[in-house]
Amino acid sequence: MNNILAFNVASPTGVAKQVAARVKTRRLELDLTQEGMAARAGLKFATYRRFEQTGEISLKGLLQIGFALNALHEFDTLFAQKQYQSLDDVLNEQGVTRKRGKKNE
Repeated sequence: MNNILAFNVASPTGVAKQVAARVKTRRLELDLTQEGMAARAGLKFATYRRFEQTGEISLKGLLQIGFALNALHEFDTLFAQKQYQSLDDVLNEQGVTRKRGKKNE
């Protein structure tokens, strides 16, 4: 996937750190301190600080942060659609058989 917003790492730890960096960017855009963000999300300050530093947080905590940032809707697409490798995979899923000509003349 060559999307500019796509994660460009291949490990869960790397993705977690990128998510934390995105949250930090949004927090700073809102001119909030870490303490302010933690309070807004209903998290302990130490929990939020550790998240920004390491990317480690519970799913519930991450959802609370998403809610505090008015970004809960962004979780809606997580695992929502099957990822296809080719057009044939899409057609097979839909029960469509590709038809091809047999003659070159």
